[in-house]
Amino acid sequence: MARRSTPDSPALPLAFVCDRRIEADFAARRDGLVAGVDEAGRGPWAGPVVCAAVILDPAHPLDGLDDSKKLPAARREALFDEICARHTVAIASASPATIDRINIRAATLAAMARAVSALAVRPAGVLVDGKDVPPGLACPGEALIQGDGRVAAIAAASIVAKVTRDRMMRRMAAVWPGYGFEAHVGYGTAQHQAALAKLGPCPLHRMTFRPIRELVPSAAASPAAAHFLETLTDEFAAAE
Repeated sequence: MARRSTPDSPALPLAFVCDRRIEADFAARRDGLVAGVDEAGRGPWAGPVVCAAVILDPAHPLDGLDDSKKLPAARREALFDEICARHTVAIASASPATIDRINIRAATLAAMARAVSALAVRPAGVLVDGKDVPPGLACPGEALIQGDGRVAAIAAASIVAKVTRDRMMRRMAAVWPGYGFEAHVGYGTAQHQAALAKLGPCPLHRMTFRPIRELVPSAAASPAAAHFLETLTDEFAAAE
């Protein structure tokens, strides 16, 4: 199989490096710009879910776009900077308190819809990673399973969402130390489980998720933490 290399990342199989054909066909049918939408953080035990919407500018092609989970961290960071500098990007999040109140699926779809509505340019259509199209969009949408590895605009959104969320969790590690958020960014690792056993949950934890619910059945998320997380995403979006 042919492979593509970049200076700061290992070679990537060309078959797994997405191109713009799918959104080009979708755009031709919609006669306008297409936004890709993806999330980061549906599965962790702690932290927000972060969603991004991206409209790629054809005048500035991006090399090596792929599902953010398949890219080395250095490559994700470099692509994040380029995407935010040259393309149309919007970010939205849902706090742990919101996730606990309405469930992770509903919280994710609502944040996706907010990200699309926050774009500086209104798209003619939206391509979303996964099985669901967020309700309430002002334009048509289609969902694609594993779209983050097939559609360039979705891959770009996955990179923006993951880098943003990882940075948020590293910042939150200084606010709630001892849990290792800077390393596992809220996912259910052995390190995280050991910290929970020692410290109990903090306001970043999703109290309705089974590992946390079983540890502290009556725990409730802090409204102050919810406000902090929601405003933190706004700060990141404004800074990029």
